Amino acid sequence: MTRLKTILLLAGLMPLSAMAGGKLTGTPIGTSRGLQYSNGGASSSIVYDIQGNAFDGDFETYFATDARSYGWVGLDLGTPHVIDRVGWSPRNDGVGPQRVQLGVIQGANQEDWLDAVPLYIITEKGIIGEMSYGDVDVKKGYRYVRFVSTGDARCNIAELEFYGTPGEGDSKNPNLFQVTNLPTVCINTLNAEEPYDKEHDITSNIIIINDHEAYVDKPGTVRERGNKSREFPKKPWRIKFDKKQQVLPDAPATAKKWTLINNYGDKTLMRNLIAFEIAKRLGMKFVPYGQAVDVILNGEYKGCYQLCDQVEVKEGRVDITEMDENDNEGEALTGGYLVEVDAYADQEPAGEWFQTKGWGIPVTIKSPDDGGTAAQYNYIKQYFEELETRVLYGISSEPGEKDYRNIFDIESFLQHFIVGELSGNTDTYWSTYMYKDRGDDVIYTGPVWDFDIAFDNDNRTYPIKNINGFLYDSGKASAARAMRDFTNRIIKNDTRTVQDLSRIWSYARNDKGLTYEGLEEFIDEKVKEIDASQKLNFLRWPIMNEWVHMNPTISGSYEGEVNRVKTYLKNRFPKLDLLMKYDAGLTSGVENMEEAASGMLYPMVSGNVISFEEEIPFAVYGIDGRKVYEGQSATPALPSGVYIVKTAAGAVKLAF
Repeated sequence: MTRLKTILLLAGLMPLSAMAGGKLTGTPIGTSRGLQYSNGGASSSIVYDIQGNAFDGDFETYFATDARSYGWVGLDLGTPHVIDRVGWSPRNDGVGPQRVQLGVIQGANQEDWLDAVPLYIITEKGIIGEMSYGDVDVKKGYRYVRFVSTGDARCNIAELEFYGTPGEGDSKNPNLFQVTNLPTVCINTLNAEEPYDKEHDITSNIIIINDHEAYVDKPGTVRERGNKSREFPKKPWRIKFDKKQQVLPDAPATAKKWTLINNYGDKTLMRNLIAFEIAKRLGMKFVPYGQAVDVILNGEYKGCYQLCDQVEVKEGRVDITEMDENDNEGEALTGGYLVEVDAYADQEPAGEWFQTKGWGIPVTIKSPDDGGTAAQYNYIKQYFEELETRVLYGISSEPGEKDYRNIFDIESFLQHFIVGELSGNTDTYWSTYMYKDRGDDVIYTGPVWDFDIAFDNDNRTYPIKNINGFLYDSGKASAARAMRDFTNRIIKNDTRTVQDLSRIWSYARNDKGLTYEGLEEFIDEKVKEIDASQKLNFLRWPIMNEWVHMNPTISGSYEGEVNRVKTYLKNRFPKLDLLMKYDAGLTSGVENMEEAASGMLYPMVSGNVISFEEEIPFAVYGIDGRKVYEGQSATPALPSGVYIVKTAAGAVKLAF
């Protein structure tokens, strides 16, 4: 840099773009099959190898592709160059200016572009007959550079310029480009093949840029995922690395499989994240990891997604024993199993799902893979049917050997139930995950999943405030066959459930921040985090004023969509306080129940065992008044619940 330039720059009299290196030349490259328009754009013909039109300095010539999406044009610079400035001008026609908007400038050092990363994204419309410029701050050098237009734009561009200096650049501190403040996920597939179904894995390289570094740069595959969500133009994907990866620093799991949730019908782009937060505040054991990200596929900007755990048996996910084909007898056969009560179960291959004999509940075996061995398949099928039998025939009887709670965890079921009711998830029992670990007789419920039509975003149940009872039993909510009957037996027929539900709800409300104010604060934090990304997302997918999926109403703005969720929650908490018999005085710690002597010792709880620091006589009563312990040493481990602990000095109430 000259001394004059340095002085002007430091004085603030010269823009950063003035520092750019020289204009670069190279071999034009790009999509071979192009398009030539005639008769004012009324007709067109196929042409080949017109990439040079983007570099001829003539605003009247242009490069366009026959393919509507993934078209690109660029330069082979021969050797790596550090790019510090890019310029572009749109094709001279009525829609030209908007067709460069959201175009991505990429750099790569492999001819197949599997290592491609973004250098810049064009956020504004172009100006016909003029060059627009953007400064690039990436410090790494690239041999190949290109422009990839947004979808359905045919790459229409009149002129493209690159500026920079020769060199490998700084690979240790590359200062990589991120689309917004969110992590950027770049998926580059072999031969730029687009994922097209749920069965075929497309060979890929996946790069996740976080804090301007490639936190992940690994080979893998990508394919579509989901059911209804696959029908949207913004597709959901599953990525699978060749080797286990932690995708971001705060992700608990190191695993091969990860999901990219499209959230197309959820115009807040955060309903899943809010529901996961509710599950955390309820204390659910396994809650999926989720992080909003920007996604680029083969150079094309795809929008704001949610990078999320795959629901599977894995450390950091559903952390139970992972079975293999040798676990066919004894204790090894008892787990671990992950199943899904699944309305779509009959679409799975035979041997990977079953239907119960009693109610005909459809269940998919998610783990072991492929439904497991014959012994494993039969074991979990029979075990689930035993649970169904106990719920169907045994709830009204006195608790005993055949009590369904002996093999079914009521705590996790009711936590899951509360997430569904508070979020207003119409599909809570359309798809419900459950799991059973090795050596444990109990089936647990969770993790929670899929909330894109929750929080009053479903025209079948909107507005939920007009439903008097629980949503699941409103006659409007969906369920996989008899799962509504299964749930009714537990919620309505088991007299113990009223107290359990009140305890779990009250504990979360009083101690864990499960309040409207607490969730409003969480939502506001997410709005700030997602704001830049959501603006680009709705440029790419301009659906804010359209009816999408199950949308019951149109707010017309991102702020309006977020406020709809807030208004829903503000109305929902008071109603659920009544339905779940909220106790404002019930906490997980100690609460004075009567005048106690100033010197009273307070009990300690560890692993559901109650004790005192000193050996003193005390008694423990259930909430129903039944004495469950009397003595002066530690109690045995007690079931989770509400207890009264009495000493000579007074009494306290505990919940755990």
